[in-house]
Amino acid sequence: MLMNRSLLWTLIGLVVTLQACQPDKGKHIPDVSDIPMEVHIRRFDRDLFSIDTNDIENGLKRLQQSYPKFSELFFNQILGATDPRYAPEGPIPFIKGFVTHESLRKLYDTVQIVFPDMQPYERDFEQAFRFFKYYFPEKTTPTVTAFISEYSIANFIYGDNDLAVGLDFFLGRDYPYLAYNLGNPNFSDYLTRTNTPEYLVSKTLKPLVEDLLPEPADNRLLDLMLRNGKKLYILQQLLPYAPDSITTEFTQEQLDWAEDNELNIWTALVTQDLLYSSNWSDIRKLVDYSPNVPGMPPEAPGRIANWIGLKIVESYLKRHPETSLQELIDLQDSDAFLQASKYKPKRK
Repeated sequence: MLMNRSLLWTLIGLVVTLQACQPDKGKHIPDVSDIPMEVHIRRFDRDLFSIDTNDIENGLKRLQQSYPKFSELFFNQILGATDPRYAPEGPIPFIKGFVTHESLRKLYDTVQIVFPDMQPYERDFEQAFRFFKYYFPEKTTPTVTAFISEYSIANFIYGDNDLAVGLDFFLGRDYPYLAYNLGNPNFSDYLTRTNTPEYLVSKTLKPLVEDLLPEPADNRLLDLMLRNGKKLYILQQLLPYAPDSITTEFTQEQLDWAEDNELNIWTALVTQDLLYSSNWSDIRKLVDYSPNVPGMPPEAPGRIANWIGLKIVESYLKRHPETSLQELIDLQDSDAFLQASKYKPKRK
């Protein structure tokens, strides 16, 4: 008979006796000041909405010449301007309707108020790309293009490490996302909490980091949380001066709770037979966005297993400090990685 999970959690805190040292919080930050880097965020949003709608066809041709890869993706896949189901009259009238629609014009104006100047973000990207070049010298340095899509997509990677950022997903905590898209679960409070400018660089880098790691051979919780833990670790190396609350998207209170309960979290994953489970319904909230995690206290944020994955990665690298980021990526045997990490969180 299965034990009540809330009771199990209480017992975990009382009876677990595992003890070990926490990974050292100090981190070495390499000097990348000699790596030349210049980032100019291209404002596709401005170039699109400034087209003369009386001559939109020629305006779109010039836009497509300036943004050949991005414009094809944007108009075809994001807007669906070439899909007769959405644009029965063809792409030109559809795009004209998009840039002249009252709600889109209002959204565009709001974006210009929040993001009148991208220089602060360009400086942050320049620093992040210096670290990217330091750790992955063979990789192409990314470009960055800004756009708005009426809340269709926030970030993606395309071409050869080209990054795109949807500025309409970073308008601030007070922006009424849910009012503009009523009932959309993507605009629940726990998600829109990070739809703010300070998360823009970190979230835009995530598709770049995601692209570095192959899909896991298996879909057990252990495989997913280690892959996600590696992603978090690499992101932190690209943004070494950013607080963990930015890179993990946890609040500081959630991070403090996780630090205080690391042993209990890990023990719960093991004793509830979740670590080697591939049942998505059982493990989804442990690795995917969610306000909380069933079977754990309400303070436990969704994706908490990813944070444990990060701790396992840190434990491994503490014992194998010579491991490069590329070598870390190449270590794909989750069971061997866990064993080699000798991960044992200590009792608080």
